[in-house]
Amino acid sequence: MAESRQVTCINTSDRKSAHERIRRIGGRGWTMSQDEAIQEIESGRISFYVSVGGRTVAVVVAKSQYGNKYLKTEADGDQPDNLLSLPECP
Repeated sequence: MAESRQVTCINTSDRKSAHERIRRIGGRGWTMSQDEAIQEIESGRISFYVSVGGRTVAVVVAKSQYGNKYLKTEADGDQPDNLLSLPECP
């Protein structure tokens, strides 16, 4: 069974950009790059989630129209809004 980790913060390449890109995700005592997180999810070793309004939402791997993998939450449409609303990691 995969280890489960709560994502409580992120780092983006540019928060003001219309094409925001998550570079890192983190939680209590850990951070990792988006690429590392994608590898962990795809391997089944670690699953990630975000707590939103008292409910748990899974973080999943999605693919852009250009074939680039990125992280988003299950409840989101095309934009990873639940992740992007998290504060910056230190």
